[in-house]
Amino acid sequence: MTASRPTALIADDEPLLREALARQLQQVWPELEIIAEARNGRDAVKHFEERHPDVCFLDVQMPGMSGVEAAQKIGHRAHLVFVTAFDHYAVQAFAQGVLDYVMKPVECARLAETVARVKERMRAAEPALNTEALLQQLTAQIAELRSGVPSALKWIRAQMGNNVRLIAVDDIDFLRSDTKYTLIAWRGDNGQPAEALVRMSLKEITAQLDPAQFAQVHRSVVVNLRAISHVRRGDNETADIHLKGRNEVLPVSRSYLHLFRQM
Repeated sequence: MTASRPTALIADDEPLLREALARQLQQVWPELEIIAEARNGRDAVKHFEERHPDVCFLDVQMPGMSGVEAAQKIGHRAHLVFVTAFDHYAVQAFAQGVLDYVMKPVECARLAETVARVKERMRAAEPALNTEALLQQLTAQIAELRSGVPSALKWIRAQMGNNVRLIAVDDIDFLRSDTKYTLIAWRGDNGQPAEALVRMSLKEITAQLDPAQFAQVHRSVVVNLRAISHVRRGDNETADIHLKGRNEVLPVSRSYLHLFRQM
């Protein structure tokens, strides 16, 4: 399986995340050669059959064939590492089993731990783990998830000058609609307030957000409940929302005031 240099395949439907993972692997495993990248599970299997990499980094949730389904076809012919974003059920199964996985956004320290385990198995010339039963279990769980409520949105892509910024939904403080655009107010890398405009309606975005985390408080405003400092009641059955570490004050209209009745 292993040539002079270890080889790997990366499969993720987000090109920017594939590039980010490749850069991180270069840091924690410089001798690893990325010989193929795939944008979905079918591409991953095709590239694997053509190039036979030693290690496959597979995003769990990809359009068409998932990473787990691709792993079933690859079998124990390669060492498998799954990359997943808040897939609670899958992570639980991974943690109980013997599969390697890293969470999105991938942290270099966690990736280094996973790489160390894979390298140890390769040094010991151990065959890739036979995880057929566990993969079948995970495939069934993912099929169940697909048949139910769609997963909540995890990232929003925003064009900022010549760059496309991936904004984690957890970092968003609030969203405010405009006629054609929605303003995304979030926390940047340094924790400071930042803003971006996206060409999506507030309704379109809100439909994909976790209702346990985000609440519409005005016809043009949705707020992350975790970002609220306090709510001040005003006249005429209205209220204002004050945010942690931000100067903006968000309106709560009468029809949404029931969300804060307990105050």
